[in-house]
Amino acid sequence: MANVAKKVSWSGRDRDDDERAGETTPLLNGSGPGAAGSGRQLTPSSFLRIGQLSNVDLNEDIHELETEVPRQRPNEIPHNEKLLSLKYESLDYDNSENQLFLEEERRINHAAFRTVEIKRWVICAMIGILTGLVACFIDIVVENLAGLKYRVVKDNIDKFTAKGGLSFSLLLWATLNASVVMVGSLIVAFIEPVAAGSGIPQIKCYLNGVKIPHVVRLKTLVIKVCGVILSVVGGLAVGKEGPMIHSGSVIAAGISQGRSTSLKRDFKIFEYFRRDTEKRDFVSAGAAAGVSAAFGAPVGGVLFSLEEGASFWNQFLTWRIFFASMISTFTLNSVLSVYHGNAWDLSSPGLINFGRFDSEKMGYTIQEIPIFIFMGVVGGILGALFNALNYWLTMFRIRYIHRPCLQVVEAMLVAAVTATVGFVMIYCSRDCQPIQGSSVAYPLQLFCADGEYNSMATAFFNTPEKSVVNLFHDPPGSYNPMTLGMFTLMYFFLACWTYGLTVSAGVFIPSLLIGAAWGRLFGISLSYLTKGSIWADPGKYALMGAAAQLGGIVRMTLSLTVIMMEATGNVTYGFPIMLVLMTAKIVGDYFVEGLYDMHIQLQSVPFLHWEAPVTSHSLTAREVMSTPVTCLRRIERVGTVVDILSDTSSNHNGFPVVESNPDTTQAGWVAGLRGLILRSQLIVLLKHKVFVERANLSLVQRRLKLKDFRDAYPRFPPIQSIHVSQDERECMIDLSEFMNPSPYTVPQEASLPRVFKLFRALGLRHLVVVDNRNEVVGMVTRKDLARYRLGKEGLEELSLAQT
Repeated sequence: MANVAKKVSWSGRDRDDDERAGETTPLLNGSGPGAAGSGRQLTPSSFLRIGQLSNVDLNEDIHELETEVPRQRPNEIPHNEKLLSLKYESLDYDNSENQLFLEEERRINHAAFRTVEIKRWVICAMIGILTGLVACFIDIVVENLAGLKYRVVKDNIDKFTAKGGLSFSLLLWATLNASVVMVGSLIVAFIEPVAAGSGIPQIKCYLNGVKIPHVVRLKTLVIKVCGVILSVVGGLAVGKEGPMIHSGSVIAAGISQGRSTSLKRDFKIFEYFRRDTEKRDFVSAGAAAGVSAAFGAPVGGVLFSLEEGASFWNQFLTWRIFFASMISTFTLNSVLSVYHGNAWDLSSPGLINFGRFDSEKMGYTIQEIPIFIFMGVVGGILGALFNALNYWLTMFRIRYIHRPCLQVVEAMLVAAVTATVGFVMIYCSRDCQPIQGSSVAYPLQLFCADGEYNSMATAFFNTPEKSVVNLFHDPPGSYNPMTLGMFTLMYFFLACWTYGLTVSAGVFIPSLLIGAAWGRLFGISLSYLTKGSIWADPGKYALMGAAAQLGGIVRMTLSLTVIMMEATGNVTYGFPIMLVLMTAKIVGDYFVEGLYDMHIQLQSVPFLHWEAPVTSHSLTAREVMSTPVTCLRRIERVGTVVDILSDTSSNHNGFPVVESNPDTTQAGWVAGLRGLILRSQLIVLLKHKVFVERANLSLVQRRLKLKDFRDAYPRFPPIQSIHVSQDERECMIDLSEFMNPSPYTVPQEASLPRVFKLFRALGLRHLVVVDNRNEVVGMVTRKDLARYRLGKEGLEELSLAQT
């Protein structure tokens, strides 16, 4: 069985390192190597091993893993896309309604509930303010550093154009780019690898219920912000908008908990929200605030969080998320307006402003509808090609460029090549345009006459955001068709090569820039064909091309339509943009998946989509569940609990609590299900020594509160750090007060789609499978469901990789 090396992971951390630091919880129940009983057997009196009805045979793969002889890391890491990694844990989105929880909820009166609700609004406002401020910081620093770099290079080029020796200018440009990107790549590769990329796939997984290590930590935010600044300044084909979604999510996760483990500070506020369910809702608000700050699109931010991010949604959440988005864009607008010297203008709602499109000059007619549909088809095909090329490139990186030092070298190489390509194309271009009335920030004259500048330089010798705006709004005749064609071709491959590097960067702006370039070229061609007809305005087609290209790559529809409308300040183009995006998505989906889904799949994440595979009705819970199950008795010996939690061959996270009752229908006893208790809860009980001597079960135990569990959240200590003496091992522990007495269960005859719907809709981590006597026969976890997907040859079952 193919076994992906540990370095392939988003977090970039070896599992052993995380466990030593107590950062991750062990594998899910039934998913680890001990799930099929391969670990050592404890005494029958310790706990029950029940349920033998699974015909999902994982033993063969498990024994392969166990008997493999350790060897040196190969030059090529074997990788198979049909894998599911066991190293990703699930989050506990389902509240444990034990006695402690119910007692606390009953004590809270109406006024206290109102206070909690006000706190939620306060947190959302703080999320919006801080996300807006982070976006301001990124924008201001990028503008100043990039401006400094372009001025230095421009002065150097102007100097050597006159006296010869432009090779020195090329060397300077490439060296500056490579040096800046090297720093950005070093901090990501060696300090926090999960900060690489845009972060959108990781946040999608988190909101789906998958625990990605380090994804919402303060250190990740710092590296993300510094990394994206250096990536953009380093001239890579990237944008700073995508990472804002990840940044907003980290801010939301930190504020909602009222403490920071990185800073080792606990501010003792917002303790009520220290559980996965509440944290998830605030992270959804943070993602929306990030989109709003990036594009100045608060409604688009809410729709992005709904369509692309959140896997769970409720009506009350919508208004709070919209509030966070509005505060985010208002904060950014206010600060940038003051920074640009027009404090009362509020003309900078987002990191990128597409500028106003005049509806009177740039309207559209019914004859253009087929043209827009055709552009959508082109965008879908080009998007599918982009994703397919990036897929094979990512596979190559997984196999060969898995060491951090190699990743840094690759990032430097891409930066140097990007500068070289830009310089060569500017050098070879003879497309000269008059400089008067131009909005070009750093015009390069090169070999053009006085009063003119090189048109190719407006595309390459600028930040991608400004290049997009130029392509949208420069007047007709500003670009030579050959210039646009060459730029589109080269930038397409550069952007494809760049996405997936070990740097913090987004794909939104490069996609828009590619689409705007070929869209404007399309508009110019159409103008030639129609003898300069007024409706063949190249700026309008640049907008449609940008939408088509981005839609073909990321496959967003509703949210992207609204984002484009809000960013352009024009509702007139709502219908054509929607038409273009729908066409691009349909055409692109015919060939390959969207870019984010593809990268989630390449990382072998057990991601659960909205629905089960359509052809999975023939499978039942009995066939997909993990078995046998490790169960605990209601009153259990402490030594037994410690042995179970310490048994590395099982690594379960959820334990059904059973109690033997006489069976009236048949002779014997039945171990009926009484509840479910989590590993994290047992850890807290052992840490606080909530147990009594065997002979005095009537003694009052130490009274725990929910606060004790919240103080340990989210990184519960490992069992190895808890000392239990030999005498304490003989004590008893009563789980009645702490277990969830009403866990969700499903009969073993239930179909896979029914199990999937129940598991997915409720955000479960464990679903107990019982027989007609309420006896536990198995457990369904995330990996059991994610193993099944619809492939090209029908329903297929993925292999499990111990990575």
